[in-house]
Amino acid sequence: EEGGGLGEMPFPESVFDRVLDGVNEADLLSFRGDAAIPQPGTAAFDTYSAALREACSIRDLLLRNSEELEGVVKALRGEYVPPAPGGDLLRDGSGVLPTGRNIHALDPYRMPSQVAMARGRAAANLTLEQHLRDNGGAYPETVAVNLWGLEAIKTRGESLGVVLALVGARPVVEATGRVVRYDLVPLEELGRPRVDVLASLSGIFRDSFANVVELLDDVLRRAAEADEPPEMNFVRKHALALLDEGEDFDGATARIFSNPPGEFGSLVNERVTDSSWEEESALGETWASRNSFSFGKGGRGVDRRNTLDKLMKTTSQVVQCLDSVEYGLTDIQEYYANTGAMVRAMDDIQGGEGKVQANIVESYARNPRPKKLNDALRLEYRSKLLNPKWADTMVAQGSGGAFEVSQRMTALVGWGATTKFQEKWVFDQSAETYALDEEMAAKLREANPEAFKNIVGRLIEASNRGMWEADDGVLSKLRDLYEDIDDQLELGSVSAKRLAEINSAQRKREKR
Repeated sequence: EEGGGLGEMPFPESVFDRVLDGVNEADLLSFRGDAAIPQPGTAAFDTYSAALREACSIRDLLLRNSEELEGVVKALRGEYVPPAPGGDLLRDGSGVLPTGRNIHALDPYRMPSQVAMARGRAAANLTLEQHLRDNGGAYPETVAVNLWGLEAIKTRGESLGVVLALVGARPVVEATGRVVRYDLVPLEELGRPRVDVLASLSGIFRDSFANVVELLDDVLRRAAEADEPPEMNFVRKHALALLDEGEDFDGATARIFSNPPGEFGSLVNERVTDSSWEEESALGETWASRNSFSFGKGGRGVDRRNTLDKLMKTTSQVVQCLDSVEYGLTDIQEYYANTGAMVRAMDDIQGGEGKVQANIVESYARNPRPKKLNDALRLEYRSKLLNPKWADTMVAQGSGGAFEVSQRMTALVGWGATTKFQEKWVFDQSAETYALDEEMAAKLREANPEAFKNIVGRLIEASNRGMWEADDGVLSKLRDLYEDIDDQLELGSVSAKRLAEINSAQRKREKR
């Protein structure tokens, strides 16, 4: 296992408690007070002992957290701070500890790592298997993959491994450990068609991994030129079609797209936040117009919208890697602004039949099996936004917690607009939890009235845009709440409170 863990072997709870209590390694190894501890002299005991030593090592390294302040003081004094790799303890192992050192991300010339390539290949194969099951045994001709800079740093290039595996390529590593080239796997060994890819780069990936962009563009150009039947090489098939339509070779083989040089983001989240859109198709068009710039030997940042459109017409799968267990699809705006808006653009150009399927690969999980986007969203909404424990804990954080809830309500509208994730139960429970529950609403209103206004406003917006069929009574209450909070922000809390009382009395008289 990557982090050197126990695999599937259970770790006795009594021993784990002793590790946390600070019992030294020697005493732990001699402890026999739990029947779950394997017998000495067995392979199971050897595995158990190795895991126990690892647990003690991690515990001791975590206890050295005072070195964080020591490192800061040394840096301020201009003294030497030892370097160390950054990363995630669960994924990268105890080598990232202790904290407080001068961390570096990774060597871009060693990407993807051996582990990242293996996991990327597994994710690609599982994505293809899923497509074969859902589409009568047919392979996808094009798969879009998001390549994000921070994800690449954390996973050592897992999403890049997905791209290479789809195309049927592998890294060539020299004696120093650096990747010097991506080679095509022979079709006889690959055993299936080469799948074309649309690599969508974030601005950070584009600027931080220029060497990777060059190597990836090189192998894609060679795939387009390979002497292979087009029905077994979709990269070549699509390149030939583009050449027949008048594209030059650089345009026909362009597969790596991003924002214009020096610019970042799709701007879709800005439009959703500002509610500055009418038709859902406008969000897909915003993504496409911002990501139609190709990178590679044919130039950096050349607008090749025609090539992008042709690739989007043949794309049936989108792959997004999640690199952290700490945040997910519903937590930040960039996921719907890129993955969601990409699906929207592709679905629109294909006639709006909803055939484009987005798959989520959890890079932090043991098994890189892709999850369908809607399934992943349902799980996140149940476990976070609509989880009473999550809601109570987040709102208890005060202004910041209210802001986080507000952001997720904006993202709910974003997903509804881009991928048509418009399930009534999510909106119903969101309204009941954060707006119609008087105690919760009072906490949000007091902690951050602007955030509460956005929460209520997004629910009303979802109804107005046809994403949510709200009950008339619920919608009426939400509109009353919105008027009251709007008055509070305009007039100040004291005046607004009195005005709210007057409005409430007036509404009661009208109901009579």
